[in-house]
Amino acid sequence: MTMHDAFDVVVVGSANLDLVALATRLPHPGETVSAHGYFEACGGKGANQAIAAARAGARTAFVGAVGRDAAGETLRRSFVDDDVDVTHLATVSEPTGRALIGVSDDAENLIIVVPGANHALSIDHINSASRIISNAKVLLLQLEIRLDVVQRAVELAGEHTIVVLNPAPAAVLSDAIVRCVDVITPNEHEVELLGGVASLLSRGVDHVVVTEGARGARLVNSTGETRIAPYVVTPVDTTGAGDAFCGALSARLACDGGLANLPSALRAGAVAGALSTLVKGAVPSLPRWEAIAAALSA
Repeated sequence: MTMHDAFDVVVVGSANLDLVALATRLPHPGETVSAHGYFEACGGKGANQAIAAARAGARTAFVGAVGRDAAGETLRRSFVDDDVDVTHLATVSEPTGRALIGVSDDAENLIIVVPGANHALSIDHINSASRIISNAKVLLLQLEIRLDVVQRAVELAGEHTIVVLNPAPAAVLSDAIVRCVDVITPNEHEVELLGGVASLLSRGVDHVVVTEGARGARLVNSTGETRIAPYVVTPVDTTGAGDAFCGALSARLACDGGLANLPSALRAGAVAGALSTLVKGAVPSLPRWEAIAAALSA
């Protein structure tokens, strides 16, 4: 194994260009509202979580796909700028994924995702990245890519790799996927769509982490339930907060002792998620480890 193969966190997932409109309030169906601001930024749950992990101190690689277009080049540069390895970022014929995002002045958001190249990410692409996946300390995935691709990635995880799945958007998960997952991180709505905490534990997940926004999170495993207190802030944009949580959680699992350190890693994730709501946009808001550590010690 070479250093090039030895990553703290390998993220297999989606990458989108976010097109973000800022408005006083979000429109109702059939209604048009005027925006008072607009920007574009790197996004997609996979990309957000990879950059979040890198900023939280982990040596990180991303496995995904972008198109042969300007958006794809923008995303590739964004990864490189944050020291995320893109050796296994494929370029495909489909257009780069997009997310159309509305953000209201009270920090609520409305998102439409156009998968594009993300759904062209194939099992062959995953197989080509098998070495870094099997050698990763943490493998982090989401559900904005095809489920057969997710399944192949978790099958390739090494004996000592911690598999973290952020099941968003929620989908019916096969036993072949679930039994490979060490930590699953649904929000309070997604966990119900997945059949509830007890069901996930009975199917083989060791640790269920339910994120509850401003109320923090709760960890449920064979030893019972542990509350993860929120880090209280006044948010300006909640876009990407869950991704900040998952990326920082995975980084600290990789860098601070693995699952034995799960409660501490979850606290770091909760702080990262809260800090991310203080800045507009997904990737622009993802905090660095220095800021997370300072908040943890305050």
